[in-house]
Amino acid sequence: DTIIVEIRRSTEKVGLGILLQEIKGGRSDGLGITVVSGLVEGGLCEEQDCDVMVGDSISSVSVLQTNKSKDGAAGLQDTTTEITAMTECLGYDATVEAISSLPPPPSSGQEQILKLTMKRIRRKPLISINLQYPPSQKEPDTKIQLYAGENLRLAMLVRGIKLNDPLAKRFDTKSGGNCGAGGLCRTCAVSVVRGGELLNPQKMAEEQMLKDDTPRWRLSCKAFVGYGMKEGEMTVQVNPRQW
Repeated sequence: DTIIVEIRRSTEKVGLGILLQEIKGGRSDGLGITVVSGLVEGGLCEEQDCDVMVGDSISSVSVLQTNKSKDGAAGLQDTTTEITAMTECLGYDATVEAISSLPPPPSSGQEQILKLTMKRIRRKPLISINLQYPPSQKEPDTKIQLYAGENLRLAMLVRGIKLNDPLAKRFDTKSGGNCGAGGLCRTCAVSVVRGGELLNPQKMAEEQMLKDDTPRWRLSCKAFVGYGMKEGEMTVQVNPRQW
């Protein structure tokens, strides 16, 4: 994720109040990886409760300075200038040097904002799914784990889970046959017993195709888990027409 934080700069506290740590560097060209290792107690970031976390990588630091200038009959007018130092993929020394190249704190009567643009690594939500088979298949329940954004049908197929329901009819021809994830055959339909809120909302075409079935049914080829970057648990019944 890209995070942007704005900090009011003062003449009393010059630095950002951020501790940095180099985790990859030592090159003669100054390239490397430098991340936030903590906040200085009583520093600007801590004082202003900034959204800066350990592990964040600072991509750039900008100084936004607002000055009042005369504009003829209009009187005083605010003008803002922005000066940016790029710090992405730099080692510790090069990062500090880039930040230090920015203009000094404001003099009296001037307002300065420090704008930090950071990259933040976020763990993908994990969804645990309990798969249940029709009693006639005599298969035990199976548990699988998917990351947010994975397609339900593809995830089940690569794990060897059989989805082609022989009782299903194509929506277009009303005959049998697998459409290959085209959203026409309905052979990959599943019944979501629990955790339906973890799937993306149905679009009109899918609703139309399943309108004669129960509201819990979904076409797994059109279902993606972890909607809204949420994690949790689901219970899904495979081949629901055979239950």
